[in-house]
Amino acid sequence: MRKTIGVRLTAPLLAATLGPAALLLAPVASAATDPAFAAADPAATAVAAAPGMAAAPYEYLGWGNPQKPTDVMKATGVKWFTLAFILSDGGCNPKWDGSRPLTGGSDEAAIKSIRAAGGDVVVSVGGWSGNKLGEKCSSASALAGAYQKVIDAYKLKAFDIDIEDTEFGNATVRQRVVDALKIVKTKNPGLVTYITMGTTPTGPDATGKDLIKRGAAAGLANDGWVVMPFDFGGHSGTMGQASVGALEGLKAAVKSAYGYSDDAAYRHIGVSSMNGKTDEAGETVTTADFRTLLGYAQQHHIARYAFWSVNRDRACGSGTDADACSGVAQSPYEFTKIVVQYQG
Repeated sequence: MRKTIGVRLTAPLLAATLGPAALLLAPVASAATDPAFAAADPAATAVAAAPGMAAAPYEYLGWGNPQKPTDVMKATGVKWFTLAFILSDGGCNPKWDGSRPLTGGSDEAAIKSIRAAGGDVVVSVGGWSGNKLGEKCSSASALAGAYQKVIDAYKLKAFDIDIEDTEFGNATVRQRVVDALKIVKTKNPGLVTYITMGTTPTGPDATGKDLIKRGAAAGLANDGWVVMPFDFGGHSGTMGQASVGALEGLKAAVKSAYGYSDDAAYRHIGVSSMNGKTDEAGETVTTADFRTLLGYAQQHHIARYAFWSVNRDRACGSGTDADACSGVAQSPYEFTKIVVQYQG
């Protein structure tokens, strides 16, 4: 389970694991069993993404000594970034890190600069720390309204819900997020959506599977169910092999919930890895592991290949903490240069 996305790596880690997952939904509607559901996603294939959208690494502009996005574009050829994180300002209102305005500030300026250079952005809502919109908004319609403010502010083509910690662990909130995202998908035809969550080495845990089942039961035609295969608490083989195992488990869960074919299921899953040393001692994701994931993505045409984060895609220098570097020997942007090779 990813522990610290959205918080400084030096912050205290959660001492206890999430409680038991809510009872899984049954029966579950699917494209195979419910004609009305099938109509929501008639081809059972992912929405055609814009060129480069499938490879959109995270950059956190609020901390971690962020690089200038246009410099990253010039150095790597990457066109898309996933910018993190939108949080609640204490109520049902979205702001960057819960404090910076959507428009008129440095975040909007960064997005404009990326677009002026021929790129674009996915905006990510959630993360591990801070006030979550899914919890602060009291209904699905209110939450959808908060999501819509973000989409409208930037005329987004893609939107990521990074659901973690208490937002992930609460069954009522999971349902609220699913229902809100379905409203947003209806109001914004063609919007590509991702739901990103933690995982075990064998795929989503009971809570993750419940979330996918809720999406299927609601008729949510989500474009990419994405896992973060690190902070495992133990695994066998390389991190690349463990990540592939997690993705295979995710594919099986999505196939089962939605009634997809194998090919369609692969096209509705994605991965968001972590470069270098993770939050757990002894767990390191190498460039070789990233190449393993690249091969898997290219073989199966998955919906998304991202990672946390551009901020960390450089070697550590004297006095530099793990928010801003990978903790391994590397050349600048070595991980980004692997991910950008994936084109969907």
